[in-house]
Amino acid sequence: METIALKAETRKTKGNSPARALRREGKVPAVLYGPKTEPSMLTLQAYDLEVAMKKGGLGRTVFNLVVDDGAGSRPVMVKEMQRHPLSNAMLHVDLYEVSMDRKIRVRVPVIATGKAVGVENGGVLQIIRRELEVYCLPNEIPANVTIDVTNLDVGNAVHVEDIPMPGNVEFPHETNFTILTVSATRREMEAEAEGAAAEGEAAAAEGEAKKEEKSEA
Repeated sequence: METIALKAETRKTKGNSPARALRREGKVPAVLYGPKTEPSMLTLQAYDLEVAMKKGGLGRTVFNLVVDDGAGSRPVMVKEMQRHPLSNAMLHVDLYEVSMDRKIRVRVPVIATGKAVGVENGGVLQIIRRELEVYCLPNEIPANVTIDVTNLDVGNAVHVEDIPMPGNVEFPHETNFTILTVSATRREMEAEAEGAAAEGEAAAAEGEAKKEEKSEA
């Protein structure tokens, strides 16, 4: 897994007014915390942070944070990011220091590859879970969970327990839930429903006819 450098400066002011002043200077106020880290206020360059975020996803990338150009770095993840609802400008960032020898829970995207046989036969590929939670060491976070759907036919599905993961990466699941499936098209499902309804009506009519025969006898 690639680690991305991120520089920060210690911030001594807090409140809305100083935060707005920082943003006008192209900076973003941030807070660093962790299980063994005392919360500290920091400032990051907005441009540098945008570049870093394009390289790594929110909540699943480990950054090497250097504060005040000091010696050494500390591994952190972007836990939360607040953006302006209209301009999308970054307003505030929460950084979480992680231990490289301690497993963490992160969410990674699901990517389906190939064209399912069932799709070629008229079915529809439905991705039910767009993201999956994994439990692993910070340096083993997978970029994504890739699923080859080529051999899936209509009615087939892939469940979480069907997916092998490398190394010590785990899925912390309690139930064997469905990730994706190939279902019949809506037209086919409607036709099946209509057919089932027609069969039900025919069976009901047959039952009524038999009742009438018995009453006449």
